[in-house]
Amino acid sequence: MADEKRKRDLQGIQIDTLPPLRDPILIAGFNGWGNALDVSTEMAEYLIRQFDADLFARLDADAFYRYDASRPVVNIQAGSLKSLRWPGGEFYGAFTGSEKGDLLVLRADEPNLRWRRFGEELFELCHTLGVRTIITLGSMYDHVLHSDRLISGMATNDVLSAELRAADVMPVYYQGPTAIHSLFQLEGPKQGFDCISLWCHCPFYLENTTHFGLLSELGQVLARLGGFQLDTSDLEAQWNGLRIRIQQLIEENPKVGEVIDELKETQGPVSMAVKKEAVRDEKVIRLRDFLE
Repeated sequence: MADEKRKRDLQGIQIDTLPPLRDPILIAGFNGWGNALDVSTEMAEYLIRQFDADLFARLDADAFYRYDASRPVVNIQAGSLKSLRWPGGEFYGAFTGSEKGDLLVLRADEPNLRWRRFGEELFELCHTLGVRTIITLGSMYDHVLHSDRLISGMATNDVLSAELRAADVMPVYYQGPTAIHSLFQLEGPKQGFDCISLWCHCPFYLENTTHFGLLSELGQVLARLGGFQLDTSDLEAQWNGLRIRIQQLIEENPKVGEVIDELKETQGPVSMAVKKEAVRDEKVIRLRDFLE
């Protein structure tokens, strides 16, 4: 009866079976505006793979998405529709083996509609599963080098802020348009949740490239905050290989080398407004075009 009532209350979240997680934390990776180099969603997918997490719930696309802004994706072969993928998101439960607890992982497109209702339903699901800490993941393009692994963050209380400093996470300084992450920072404490938002700083010249090193760094920060073990040696190995290719490109291509030299002279985290100016200034180098 309780499960049936919960399914009626959570009209925007379609639950199959609630997993028996122990003191889980929620880690949410959203695709969209705050997902430079796909770091947010790549990290969520990495956690799902590493812990062999089980899918147990989905977001209702009709409840939270505008199809003219987040269009469904089709696969048509030889004049026949093979599949249609709706925007949305999926919830996974993962058993970590840690004494501190398990993981609830959300991998989703950032909702276009009804942010407050989305938050209310997600908070209700978290209450039901015993979640007390919510961590949202984001990433932005910045004037940083590919060798940097800069992560900034914000938290809803002083204890969490101290934990971020201990993990070498820089405090966020920002004014401007926001992503859904801010909803959790504002409303989460009112619902009794500790909330953290982590933002990775991505080199704008690595557009369309996977920064495995930054993913590894983010994974280790999450493991420290969540109290679980996460082996990211595979990410480090992939990054070492890509880093060598990037260095070769820098040495062989004067245009890329010029951009790198300019960044070394003016290096430092900047506002999103400045980063957008850099893109409009046509200094973006799409390394994937060279690497492939």
